[in-house]
Parts: sequence; structure tokens; C-alpha cells
Amino acid sequence: MLAKGLSTIALLCISNVFMTCAWYLHLKLQAAKVISNWPLALVIVFSWSIALFEYACMVPANRIGFEMNGGPFSLVQLKIIQECITLFIFTLFGLIAFNIRLGWNHLAAFVCLVLAVYFVFQK
Repeated sequence: MLAKGLSTIALLCISNVFMTCAWYLHLKLQAAKVISNWPLALVIVFSWSIALFEYACMVPANRIGFEMNGGPFSLVQLKIIQECITLFIFTLFGLIAFNIRLGWNHLAAFVCLVLAVYFVFQK
């Protein structure tokens, strides 16, 4: 059960790296004038080509981790875990790629998500 839980979390982390790149990398590349002349349709194809790898990790993560498939997590727990991972990966991406600044409100949002994880695991 522990191995399934850790595998699920690892796959969700990898999936979210690809998802974040699919959603936001084109903005960084546009700002860097790498793809500034691309039509929107090409940007969409570019993003979907990255998102394919996101799905290749997300679907197995959910299948492995879901309690009805012998995993340790309920459907709601899987979603809350995924959202927390998404926020963490997005924050790292934003700090590195876009040099965003974090404020007290971002910390408050993180605390709320951690509390969401706590509450969703309560019986």
C-alpha cells in the first residue's frame, strides 16, 4: 500500500511538471521572443504535445492510487493531493521562469490547501 501511495504521488508530481509546462511555457517562450510570431493554433499544438506526457503520468497515477483499484486514496483525496502538488509545482515554475514574488496571501493560500489535505484525510 505504501508503494502504491508513493508511486501515485511521484507520478502526480511528474504529471504536474508537464502540465505546468504545457499551460505556461509558451508564455515564457513568447516573452523571450522564441515563439512570438507563432499563430495561436501552433501554440495550442505545441502545448498539447507537452500535455500528452502529462496524461501519460496522470492517468496511471489515478489508477494506481484509487482505492477501488487497490490504492490507498479515495477519489477526493486524489484530487486534493493533485491540487496541492499543482500549486507547489506552479509556484516553483513561477519563481524560476517568471521571477514572481510571493506575498502573505500566497502563504495563506498554501496553508489553506495543507488544511484541505488534513481535513480530507479525516474519518
